[in-house]
Formats: sequence, structure tokens, C-alpha cells
Amino acid sequence: MGLFSKLKNALKKTREGLSNALSGLFSKNKLGDEFYDELEEILISADISVTTAEEVVEELRAEAKHEKLKEREFVTDLLKDVLEEKLCEAEIPQIKYPAVIMLVGVNGVGKTTTVGKLAAYFLRQGKSVTVAAADTFRAAASDQLAIWADRAKVRIVKHEEGSDPSAVVFDAVSSAKARGTDVVIVDTAGRLHVKAHLMEELKKMSRVVEREYPQADFYKLLVLDATTGNNAASQAELFDEAVDLDGIVLTKLDSSAKGGFVISLCSELQIPVLFTGVGEKIDDLEPFDPEEFIEGIL
Repeated sequence: MGLFSKLKNALKKTREGLSNALSGLFSKNKLGDEFYDELEEILISADISVTTAEEVVEELRAEAKHEKLKEREFVTDLLKDVLEEKLCEAEIPQIKYPAVIMLVGVNGVGKTTTVGKLAAYFLRQGKSVTVAAADTFRAAASDQLAIWADRAKVRIVKHEEGSDPSAVVFDAVSSAKARGTDVVIVDTAGRLHVKAHLMEELKKMSRVVEREYPQADFYKLLVLDATTGNNAASQAELFDEAVDLDGIVLTKLDSSAKGGFVISLCSELQIPVLFTGVGEKIDDLEPFDPEEFIEGIL
């Protein structure tokens, strides 16, 4: 199965909801105030925020009027263009090497699994990888990461349960420098974004990377569960405030009918999506493609 097929399959629930609603809209309404009002409601039902939905509809209305478009196919294509532009408002950074990638997020979003998938991805790019088990609080977290590291055939740096996570990060980047490793991927403990002392811990780990490995490019990625929908915005805002996020890794797309929230995150918070999970296997993680995403939901 090709990448686009995987992504399209993962977005099936979101696409079915949007496509059915749009089909009903086009069948009963001509372009006009009622059409655009209902279109806005449809976009919001896909968990696109009210602010972004309003902007999309106004841009669509203005462009359709200017181009004198009325046919469904043309209006749908125009909607795709407007949504893709919103996704692209947050520029996706190009990862440079050596790189340190720290994954952050709340409990249960799939950070440890994502570390394994990211390691496999970079290996496919011909890069050497070390993973750091900086989740030292959750029972057996390092053991779980060790299983993924073994599957991906990459080195793992870990300490005993209850150790200082920053010490793990220190050892991992020191080892990477000594060995000339291309990528270090840091797994961190899940934490509620409202717990200030845990957010301070992330800042401390960030300072260790910046102090000990200044020659590496440092990327802080928020792992988000797609089933969270628009509630992800508050998570993203507070993690961004704490560690200045570089992007998002989106998991569990196949379990969500509300993938539209991604458009709002990119547009309103200016945080790009870098990777998306498109399945459960170790190679089911790929770079995010805005055009393919929009084709997948419409």
C-alpha cells in the first residue's frame, strides 16, 4: 500500500463525515448565504475551529464570487485550495543533522511508539540513530522503549526507574557527540500541560541539550492524539509556551472523525505538523504532506 493510500485510509472517518455533509449541501443549496452558513457548520463539525471555519468560508465566498464559480467540482477544488493554504501558514522546518528531537505531550498519546517509528524513519533515510529513555517515571517505560529500539535496530540510552530525566538526556547527547550519531530522539514522560513543575522539567532537559550539544539542531515536537480534536489547541498552546515547539506529530488519525483540527492548529497557532502516523506498524509514520492531507479529508 502506497503512502497516499495509507494516509487516505487513516483519514477515512473524517472524509466520510465531510463528504457526506458536503454532498447533502450541494444537493439542496445553491451558492448563497444559506449555503455558506451551512458550510461553516460542516467545517466546525469536523473540528475546525470557529475562527478558522469563518475565515475559510469568507475566502471561499470571495474567490467563488470573483471567479463566478457555481459548479460543485470547481467550488470543492477551491475549498481544497483554501484549506491547504491554511495548513501551509505554519512553515514545516527541514530537519538538519546532527539533530536532537525531543517528544513531549500528555499521557497516552503514543510518544514511546512514535519514538520507535521515528527511529525507523530516520534509518530509512540512511541516518544513524540513538534513542534516550527520559521517561523515568512510568513503570517499565524504558523497557517498552527498549523493545521499539530493538525492532528499529538502534542504540538506547537509559537509566534506572526514578532517575533524573535530564541525566539521561546528558548521557545520550554526550554519546551521540562521541560517536558522530546523526539523530538523538528523546522520549519524555507524559505530563499534564497544567502541571507547572513538570513543564519546568521539560525546560531543564531543553537547557541540557542546548548547553551540551550546541552544534546540533534541536527540535521539540508535540505528540497529539487526533481523537482529541479541537481540545488539542490548549495542549499545544501551553507546551509551546514552555518549550517553544517546532512542530507536531499526529497519531491515531485512523481512530478520529475530526481530523480538521489540524488545520486550525497550523493556521492559528502557527505550529506545523511534521509527521503523521498512518497505521500501527513500525514503518507507518511519514512526513506530513498538506496537499495529501486535504485530498484525504475531501
